[in-house]
Amino acid sequence: MIDKRTASAADAVATVGDGATVMIGGFGEAGSPIELIHALIDNGARGLTVVNNNTGSGEVGLAALIKNGQVDKMICSYPRSANSTVFPDLYRAGEIELELVPQGTLAERIRAGGAGIAAFFTPTGAGTELANGKEVRDFGGRPHVLEHGLTADLALIKAQVADWHGNLVFNKTARNFAPVMAMAAKHTSVQATTLVTPGALDPEVVVTPGIFVDLVVHVETPAQESDLVANGASYP
Repeated sequence: MIDKRTASAADAVATVGDGATVMIGGFGEAGSPIELIHALIDNGARGLTVVNNNTGSGEVGLAALIKNGQVDKMICSYPRSANSTVFPDLYRAGEIELELVPQGTLAERIRAGGAGIAAFFTPTGAGTELANGKEVRDFGGRPHVLEHGLTADLALIKAQVADWHGNLVFNKTARNFAPVMAMAAKHTSVQATTLVTPGALDPEVVVTPGIFVDLVVHVETPAQESDLVANGASYP
């Protein structure tokens, strides 16, 4: 088996380049890989398309990546949430693109991409502006919208526990989009709060098997987005 440990967050994002599509785990603060996102800022890759549930808070993490001018397009469900100012301001100024996707549809588009499913029909969004320009078909007397699977060049996710082979366990709902993102990306990098030796994890509790993970970096004391925002922190 391959030892997937890497020494730094910088190494974990070294594969990303300009124009890449990056999936970033997290439901707001829960499961957001702050250290990996900050390493991506340091990497300097630009023209990124980022897939996430929202657009970050304050001026740290995802919001900092956007503020730094590295993101050309966001694919998300909640472009404006508590303490979200960076993206809304840039969007109103016409400086960043938005593809708005209902949350369940977003999760299914990512799952479909990871499963090799090119597209699927869903009733969600039918009859709304979100269906504009998309194929609509009737199934059982109900209109359904064609949605395409999502894939990425890189997924950045946060786990509670990982072993050297990349098998992952998450902290309750902090798993959110992480398992499907790991499946849908060509390369997956993980920051793990606890790193254990192979065999230490009960196979029955592993959520994401190591086959979907490329690199793991140990971040023993990860930053908490809400604390950073409350303290007025910014990055870089």
